[in-house]
Amino acid sequence: MKKLPLLFFFLYSFTSYSQSYTSYFTGNIDDTITSPLGGICLMGGATEDDNAMKWFLEQANGGDILILRTSGSDGYNQYLYNQLGINVNSVESIVFNNPSASNLNYIHSKILQAEAIWFAGGNQWNYISYWRDTPIDSLIRHGVNTRNIVIGGTSAGMAIFGEYYFSAENGTVTSSTALNNPYHSKVKIDSAKFLDIDILQDIVTDTHYDDPDRKGRHIVFMSRMLTDYNSDAKGIACDEYTAVCIDTNGIARVYGGYPTYDDNAYFLRINCEISSNIPENITSSIPLTWDHSGQAIKVYKIKGISTGLNSFDLNTWEDGTGGVWENWSVLNGLLFESISNPINCNSTGIYLEDQTGSNKLTKVIDVLGKDAERENNQTLFYIYDDGTVEKKIIIE
Repeated sequence: MKKLPLLFFFLYSFTSYSQSYTSYFTGNIDDTITSPLGGICLMGGATEDDNAMKWFLEQANGGDILILRTSGSDGYNQYLYNQLGINVNSVESIVFNNPSASNLNYIHSKILQAEAIWFAGGNQWNYISYWRDTPIDSLIRHGVNTRNIVIGGTSAGMAIFGEYYFSAENGTVTSSTALNNPYHSKVKIDSAKFLDIDILQDIVTDTHYDDPDRKGRHIVFMSRMLTDYNSDAKGIACDEYTAVCIDTNGIARVYGGYPTYDDNAYFLRINCEISSNIPENITSSIPLTWDHSGQAIKVYKIKGISTGLNSFDLNTWEDGTGGVWENWSVLNGLLFESISNPINCNSTGIYLEDQTGSNKLTKVIDVLGKDAERENNQTLFYIYDDGTVEKKIIIE
């Protein structure tokens, strides 16, 4: 019987320090070269979804995993290396202590060797101000475009994806603040080239969608993209504990804990059925109105499940499985949501059908969002108990 040589693989776990970065390494110190399977994993924050992280690791195809962050330490190392049951060669977390680390050859070499790069949560403005227009973002783009590496991030690490991004340069912003002043100093929507991922063109992401409620500010981000940049604005958002994993064919699969937990992902787009669909009022220091009879924005809402079978096609932005279509709109700084028919971009214009049927009228408001009596010669909005909003002008 032929004897096989006994191979020893020495696995290390160590921490190294420098003035500008800290490295935490777990695994095989010898680099391995595999053929990663590509893709993007976007996570909404809080605890990671294990099934989505397994998908992320599988896309690395046994290679080296690199965590980039500007705060925290080694929380991902053991979790990704040996707790999810997916074989990888190593996991290294590099914490940037200041921007000068972006110019270090050691970190550049680690990016060049990685089959997967994950951006931890933290402060997205640190990521942008540390890495944009440096070798860091250039090398990441190179890895995606030439080696098909998989990339992803959670919370602030998700917020930096998309051609447009909320930079948080002046701090975070609530939905209420953004809706009541879409040009508030904290509503910083940036378009300077950063990660520059093809499938995420004309997209702005948002995270922690359910804690706190960030739907309103996300619509403001899109309204600014459309108004300031003439972008065909779209959005991808995740609740906490929820992930959107996008394969190289542009299919976005949603992972989460439904039905035990109400975990959702959202795909927002300007309603293509409405001609000249621009905000009716987007002015500094004045509440946003982007309404168009309650149908300004089309949203595909998907429950995240453990198998990731519910999905949305980012090639068409019309086709999905396991979700429901909704209409979202903003009237005088107030967000309205209602159930919708599936989007049909082949339509030449929208026909506003009376959808109220026998539903119960709950409120009537005027264009300023104030309670109003039903009067002639005045634009009023009738809100029904199923969420339907009907715009009426009764001519005397």
